Amino acid sequence: MQKVYTKIESIVGNVITVRASGVKNGDLAEITSGGRTSLANVIKLDHDKVSLQVFSGAQGISTGDSVRFLGVPMKVSYSENLLGRIFNGAGEPRDNGPVLDENLIEIGGPSVNPSKRIMPKNMIRTGIPMIDMFNTLVESQKLPIFSVSGEPYNQLLARIAMQAEVDIIILGGMGLKYDDYLYFRETLEKSGALSRTIMFVHTASDPTVECTLVPDLSLAVAERFALDGKKVLVLLTDMTNFCDALKETAITMEQVPSNRGYPGDLYSSLASRYEKAVDFEGAGSVTILGVTTMPGDDVTHPVPDNTGYITEGQYYLKNGHIEPFGSLSRLKQNVNKDTRDDHRALMDGMIKLYSSYKDALEKKSMGFMMSDWDEKLLKYGQMFESKLMDLSVNIPLESALDLGWEILADCFEPNETLLKTELIEKYWPKRK
Repeated sequence: MQKVYTKIESIVGNVITVRASGVKNGDLAEITSGGRTSLANVIKLDHDKVSLQVFSGAQGISTGDSVRFLGVPMKVSYSENLLGRIFNGAGEPRDNGPVLDENLIEIGGPSVNPSKRIMPKNMIRTGIPMIDMFNTLVESQKLPIFSVSGEPYNQLLARIAMQAEVDIIILGGMGLKYDDYLYFRETLEKSGALSRTIMFVHTASDPTVECTLVPDLSLAVAERFALDGKKVLVLLTDMTNFCDALKETAITMEQVPSNRGYPGDLYSSLASRYEKAVDFEGAGSVTILGVTTMPGDDVTHPVPDNTGYITEGQYYLKNGHIEPFGSLSRLKQNVNKDTRDDHRALMDGMIKLYSSYKDALEKKSMGFMMSDWDEKLLKYGQMFESKLMDLSVNIPLESALDLGWEILADCFEPNETLLKTELIEKYWPKRK
C-alpha cells in the first residue's frame, strides 16, 4: 500500500523536501495540490529526508499538500508509434496526439558494457561535404558541435536530420526558443523526414527540470530501437542549456559549487549520456551529435572543456561554416580508407592548400606584394569556401570528391598540388 505524506518540510525553487521511508533515488511521486496532480522524482536521500524535483514546477504547492510515492522510476513509452510524434521534456505529447503508455521502459539506465560494443566502422552519409569528405561521421560516434550564439547550428542539425542515411532520428531540444521548435517541426514536416523522427522538446518557457530529462528520454528510446536492429542518430541541442539546468538544481540543493558554479559531477553527468553511443554486435547502433554553445566563444568554459574529454573529436561551427581547422572526427580513418582510393589524399591535400590560402590572405591584408602563387591560392580559397564549405551545398561524397578535383584543376597545375602521380593520372579532370 502506498503511503501518503501530508507534511512538506520545505519548498525551494522546484525542489520540495519531505520525510519518508522506503524510498529509492529516482523514484516517482505524485503531489496533489488543490485538485491538481504533479509528478516529481527523487533526486536526493539523506536518511529519511527526501528531496524531490517537481516536473511542472513548485509554484502553487503548499506545505500541507499530499505526496504519494509510486515506487517506480520514470519511464517512457517505446514502440513504432513514437515515430512522427513530438513530446515535451516530461514525455507528454506536445503535438495533441494520444498519450502513449505501451511498452514502458526506464530512462537514465547504465551505459552499455564495453564487451558488447564493436569497433565503429560504418560511415553515416549526410550530404554535407565538410562532414562527409573532411570529417566523416561514423556510426556509434559521439561528437559535439562547438558553436557560439548566433551561428546556424539548429539549421545544421535540421539538414542532418533530413539527409542522414539512418533509420531513425531522435531530436532532443533543451531550452529551445519557440521559433526554433517551430523551425524544426515545419522543416521536418515539409521534407517528409518527420515520419522517421521522434522529438523530445523542452522550450525556454517550460519548467527547468524537464530540460534535464530530455537527453535521458532521447537516449533510452534510441537504445531500445538500436537493440531492435535500427541505425539511430540522436541530435541534441543545446547541451549547455542542459548543464545550466543541472547548475540551477545544484544551487537549489545547496551543493558546493565547482568551476564557475557548475556542480562537481558535471563531467560524470555528461559522460553518462554521451557514453550511450554504441554499435551493438548483431543489432543496430546509437550515434550522438550534440550542440554545445560556448559562452563568449570560450572553449575553456566548463561545459565544452568537460565535453572535449569525453567525445571523439568535435565540429567547430564559425561564421556559418564548419571550420577545417580544429574540427576533427577521430574515427574518420576507420571509414575513409574504404570510400574511394583518393579520399584521404585529396582531403589532406586540399586542407594543406587552404592553410596556405589563409597565409596568403593575411599577406594581402597587410599590404604585402602578392606573387602569382599567392593569387592562385586566393582564387582557390574563395572557390573552396563557396563550393565545399558553404552549408547550403548538398551533394554525395563521390560528387564532393569530383568537385574537389575540379577546384584544384581550375586553380593549379597538377604538380603544384603535391598529390600522388597515380591519383592525378586517374582523377585529374580532362580539359577540352
